[in-house]
Amino acid sequence: MNASDVPPPTGPGDDLPAVAPQLRALRRRAGLTLEAAARAAGLSPAHLSRLETGHRQPSLPMLLALARIYGTTVSELLGETVADRDAIVRAADMEPTRAGGWTYTQAGASGRGMQALRVRVPHGSQGDIVRVHPGEEWLYVLRGRLRLRLGDTAHLLAPGDSAHFDSLTPHRLAAEDQDGVELLFVHTLLQSPTATLCLGPLTGELP
Repeated sequence: MNASDVPPPTGPGDDLPAVAPQLRALRRRAGLTLEAAARAAGLSPAHLSRLETGHRQPSLPMLLALARIYGTTVSELLGETVADRDAIVRAADMEPTRAGGWTYTQAGASGRGMQALRVRVPHGSQGDIVRVHPGEEWLYVLRGRLRLRLGDTAHLLAPGDSAHFDSLTPHRLAAEDQDGVELLFVHTLLQSPTATLCLGPLTGELP
């Protein structure tokens, strides 16, 4: 076997190949030094340098903070091309999908830093499942009443009510009424365009 046939060793940043060069390029585009950007993001210059060289993997909160500082989006930090995506999602193109008793319809473009869904939760469907995952969630009750538990606190939301929370907070969602509840749901994601929806693969398992 020739030396050229031996695959190069893998490193800590190999699972996010596009992030490191984008971080450095976007920082420079914003006209920020390594020290200034790190200070604004609450990081040490050494930590930010390791992110830019691919020796550390950025968390979602870090990406959100850097995106705000650099005046860009998480999608651009991840090297995703958004110019050829449609900004408009037509009702006729929204195909409902069912998972674990829930019905959800994608209401935004895929591969973005945020995911927008229209969700229907039937009464008694997976209300005992506690979900914990990276990101932020915003939801708005369209119809029915939602029983939302955040940590140790339970909330009852009526139509027109909304909630915005860190989804690392253990949370449970359940329909209060027999007719179920319908929601608008927005979630920030660290994902590639080929990743599954935040409600998980279509196996009945919800995050």
